[in-house]
Amino acid sequence: MTDKPVTTYVVSVFEKPHWRTVLTTDDKAKALGWAKEIGDSVRVEEITPKPERR
Repeated sequence: MTDKPVTTYVVSVFEKPHWRTVLTTDDKAKALGWAKEIGDSVRVEEITPKPERR
């Protein structure tokens, strides 16, 4: 079986003095929409796991 790794998008907001993860999703458009809605001090990270070698 050859499963493709799923990309996860993490939306984080800066609350002094640390970054806080607030939302996660598999949909890039949804993540960018949430970031735009939250406003300033927001970042969106893309996480894709490496496929396992056998």
